[in-house]
Amino acid sequence: MKRSEINAAIATAAVAFSKAGWELPPFARWSPSDWPVQRSEISEVLDGSLGWDITDFGIGNYRDLGTCLVTLRNGSLEDQANGHGKIYGEKLLYVDVDQVTPLHLHRRKQEDIINRSGGGLVLRLYPSTPDDGLGVEDVEVVVDAGLRTIAAGGTVTLEPGESISLPTGVYHSFWAVDAPVVVGEVSSVNDDVTDNVFYEELGRFPDVVEDEEPLRLLVGDYGRFG
Repeated sequence: MKRSEINAAIATAAVAFSKAGWELPPFARWSPSDWPVQRSEISEVLDGSLGWDITDFGIGNYRDLGTCLVTLRNGSLEDQANGHGKIYGEKLLYVDVDQVTPLHLHRRKQEDIINRSGGGLVLRLYPSTPDDGLGVEDVEVVVDAGLRTIAAGGTVTLEPGESISLPTGVYHSFWAVDAPVVVGEVSSVNDDVTDNVFYEELGRFPDVVEDEEPLRLLVGDYGRFG
């Protein structure tokens, strides 16, 4: 994925977030040159992988198969296991029309997905089998505090203000219809390295072609500042 494409995605998402009333925290607005002078704040940002995460899943077609998000807060798996401390995470996503985040599940993370603003957000759901295949049973989910039963492979469309609570082990993919959507995610601790199980084999983080200077660093760029 070209750095210029990543920069454009970040710029577009930042404008959409602001128009929807979601101003980003300082670390999501730092330029690369800001990072070395922010030593007092870098530790939690690095430990929680806070910040921008843009990926084309190694396919090379970000517009149709891609995800643009910024992690706003995130605790640790150790605290979650102990039941104290910061045991939650929060993300903000920008989802374009017909831009698919591919089918995946989480073994540990319980999450709520919220349509914060824009068009409709469509989610396709499947139960998983013990070997991470697609199940055929119905899926029970909570949509705005109401229990709903969805047939395997069926969809739920969230309009602005609506939300869905996804249990662990449920495969889900999503995309926007009618207009781009600003999506919120509130969850237990997030671990994008080991707790994303994709139904099809995909690369979680992009191979970046540096065709221009970064507008913002991605979480995958943080190694040089660790």
